[in-house]
Amino acid sequence: MPKTKKIPLRQCIACRELKPKKDMLRIVKNKEGNIFLDFSGKAQGRGAYICDDENCIKKLKKQRLINKVFSCEVDDSVYTAIEEEYFGKR
Repeated sequence: MPKTKKIPLRQCIACRELKPKKDMLRIVKNKEGNIFLDFSGKAQGRGAYICDDENCIKKLKKQRLINKVFSCEVDDSVYTAIEEEYFGKR
């Protein structure tokens, strides 16, 4: 019997849904303290996952979810940059 590969699941920080890792976007905080969207999924640093969905991206800023996930004060410009980066890639 062939071994089936287990699909890694991650929980969205906005809607709390479990989805396959490859279907999600990664938000990274690196050791310099920079927070950004990681489209490659390979950037160094602490990561949090969010659905590739504009409602979840909008909820990110509205509920200031990055502050909660990384337990630090996050400037509005970071949220704006993530939104611009996300909607720019569309």
